Amino acid sequence: MKSISIRILQVFILTCIICLRMAFSYCQPPATPRIVNIVNFIRLLEPRDPAITEDVLYQTVVKQVAIMKQYNLGGTFLLQYDALMDPRYQKLLKDLPRGKFEVGAWWEIPQPLVEKAGLKWRGRYPWDWRANIGFSTGYTPREREKLIDVYMADFKKIFGYYPKSVASWFIDSYSLNYMYQKYHIVASANCKDQYGTDGYTLWGGYWNQAYYPSKINSYMPAQHEKNQIPVPIFRMLGSDPVRQYDNGLGTTRQGVVTLEPVYNFGGGDSTWVNWFFKTFTESSSLGFNYAQAGQENSFTWDAMAKGLELQMPLMARLRDEHKIRVETLEQSGRWFRKTYRVTPATSFTVDKDIASSDLKTVWFNSRFYRLNVLWENGNLRIRDLHLFNEKFPSIYTKGVATSNECSFFTLPVVDGYIWSKPGEIAGLRLNAIVDGKEVLLAGNTPKFINTGPGSMRILWPLTTVKGTFEIDLNEKRLTMKMNGNTSAKWFFDLNTAPDAKLPFQQIKSKQLNCRFEGMNYTVKASSGIFSTPENGAIVRLKPQGNVMSFDLSDIAKP
Repeated sequence: MKSISIRILQVFILTCIICLRMAFSYCQPPATPRIVNIVNFIRLLEPRDPAITEDVLYQTVVKQVAIMKQYNLGGTFLLQYDALMDPRYQKLLKDLPRGKFEVGAWWEIPQPLVEKAGLKWRGRYPWDWRANIGFSTGYTPREREKLIDVYMADFKKIFGYYPKSVASWFIDSYSLNYMYQKYHIVASANCKDQYGTDGYTLWGGYWNQAYYPSKINSYMPAQHEKNQIPVPIFRMLGSDPVRQYDNGLGTTRQGVVTLEPVYNFGGGDSTWVNWFFKTFTESSSLGFNYAQAGQENSFTWDAMAKGLELQMPLMARLRDEHKIRVETLEQSGRWFRKTYRVTPATSFTVDKDIASSDLKTVWFNSRFYRLNVLWENGNLRIRDLHLFNEKFPSIYTKGVATSNECSFFTLPVVDGYIWSKPGEIAGLRLNAIVDGKEVLLAGNTPKFINTGPGSMRILWPLTTVKGTFEIDLNEKRLTMKMNGNTSAKWFFDLNTAPDAKLPFQQIKSKQLNCRFEGMNYTVKASSGIFSTPENGAIVRLKPQGNVMSFDLSDIAKP
């Protein structure tokens, strides 16, 4: 009788422990989602290389499908119109299981689409990648509607439904809004930030992740729900958060360091791929973290096979370990729309770089601004700060591109790429007066701490002087202060290359008045002082009461 009672007591205690553990687990905040979209977009032909035949392009997609099935990975295939109309692609993609695979639209404009819409083809080849021919920016709003209507009608005739995802290197906001209102698309994607690559510049935007665009500018995040197109735009290609920004500095175009499997340093290198996914899954991240994998078929299977054979088993393992979610673009778009009414604050952090490098970085985005901080050689540099304003129009919303290049910008305050040249790297650097001299402050590894929904804190332990430098970020405000050393005379200096074209019109003690691409905007110091120092720096920022703070949502015209 006594042994039975003890056994009952043991069962009761064990049950209580299990219930407490379950209750505790339910009280924990959900892990930050790490979302991967495998997106392969498909062109029928490649006029730039006669060796890349239509059959080579088709077989590339066949092998992409095969390797995804091998590792039980779903994804999204996006069809350019000429590929959409090819029976081989129709059969291949119709046979894929819905839900696991998605078929959508790749919005580059080839000759058959233009002519079926009753327009005149102006290209050199049946597909011409120039911005004024191969993209919607090269057509009037009425012509864009015709092109969209033809594509959507033929897509539905073939697949029985309208595509839910439409992506391209860039899509104008007029087309995007028309697709949303008439055909109810739920997701889009555009190119990563780049400068001059292939003649396309997208610079200063919401870095990586996803955002709701302004109704008058597809590259600019909207600040208010009423002024946004409610279709999230995901940033493509999986940029290296440390090196992509500076790559090609001093030249007319950037190089590429991304997850794309065709690049020897990047998605085709095992060391880089393993580092990228380790950082992606294990480093601190605010909101959610995102990466787009996959490759367009124009690069061919031979060029991408090695990289995909590295990446696919790794992604499958991380999925099985519940460290990433591998989704279609449509699924991610629906999740984003359900989760966020407006563009969220997010971050991507790196506290441990690839071997032999001590670089560390954080990218912070909100609907009002983006910020990048880089630690190099133990020093801190604010490498990038761009502001967002939904009233900043894009000429491509209703205007027509007239050249083979296309440019999208936001509002710069610090630009460590465009304002730099080799040997003269732009940025805000943290300094202090030590023994009567201006010195760069040095420190150890920073810590990235999520402090609540939409906010984070960076703690940087210093070695040059006693104390810890603290940066607090939320969707509207940037605040910096020194902890443990209220007597330290610290400040930031902005240096640029001498010939950099800068937006600063007037430097006042409490605000910077700026002008860029015809728009006036301000940066106001809630706490802190702006000045022009005698050491040649463009601007100096000094704290007040050991605190420097800026409301970056208040950028109205001065």
